[in-house]
Amino acid sequence: MIYLESPSTDPEFNLALEQFVFDEMDHSQEYFMLWQNDNAIIVGKNQNTIEEINQKYVEEHKIKVVRRLSGGGAVYHDLGNLNFTFIVNGEDASNMDLHAFCHPIAQALNQLGVPAEVNGRNDITIEGRKFSGNSQYIRNKRIMHHGTMMFDSDLSVVSACLNVSRDKIESKGVKSVRSRVTNIREYLNQDITLKQYKELLLHYMEQETPMTRHAFTPEELARAEEIKAARYARWEWNYGYSPRYSLRKERRIEGCGKILVSMDVENGRIKNMEFYGDYFGNGDTAELAALLTGCEMERERLLTRLGEVDIERYFNHLPKESFVDILLQ
Repeated sequence: MIYLESPSTDPEFNLALEQFVFDEMDHSQEYFMLWQNDNAIIVGKNQNTIEEINQKYVEEHKIKVVRRLSGGGAVYHDLGNLNFTFIVNGEDASNMDLHAFCHPIAQALNQLGVPAEVNGRNDITIEGRKFSGNSQYIRNKRIMHHGTMMFDSDLSVVSACLNVSRDKIESKGVKSVRSRVTNIREYLNQDITLKQYKELLLHYMEQETPMTRHAFTPEELARAEEIKAARYARWEWNYGYSPRYSLRKERRIEGCGKILVSMDVENGRIKNMEFYGDYFGNGDTAELAALLTGCEMERERLLTRLGEVDIERYFNHLPKESFVDILLQ
């Protein structure tokens, strides 16, 4: 097995680097990679992004939102989290068990005195609390299995950024199942840093499976940057790829009244929308709905589409930015 380490903490780049290794590096070899992301929410391939995240919190705290190739639920990454990836071959990859990849991680933690165990379909837990979620991408008898290891993550941010609003959303996207979470660090007999934990984990893995180390070349990193630009840095992938969904929002605005917004969204774009409520305004909101039909559900694109439109003509005392907030948050 070949050990790889990402030189970056950019979540868009790291998902592109995974894809590069999976698609383009020597398929006769198998790989193990450790990597970290700066603040990000990583959503599963088949999820509705809007349904999974607290958009207001994400925008305010500049948290990146990136869609991965594999299924499963949304997870939060920060620099207190260490991620691992196995890329291997299998005769019948469709029947591979996620547990086969989770057990080495649990066993390594057991060696450090942490009572970790593989639990459920794709979790590793400590005393019933989840610290590692796992998922797989399988193609052409080749498997990419990746997972998180929350070592010292900010659990308050985990809760806040994945605490979605109570607006009614109906979609066919795969919804995340929220679990009680914990950090590895608080269970260690001896306090160590994440860097030290990473070295100990790698030492255990190398004892179990001999590895050679490969440093990415400038050309390989450049190719990952190309993949990032083509997919993982694009709104069309991270938001627009979401399945069709219907969204109903209700807000009360001081000096205006109650505004009810009903929208159908497909490929991340507004397919149709209607406004109801006891709000005050002189304009015909059907004009506003027609203007926004076909627009992407993204702040700058909505503001550009609205241009010089005076939103307060339609909704008294509601500035344009606040109107867009209603649609997105």
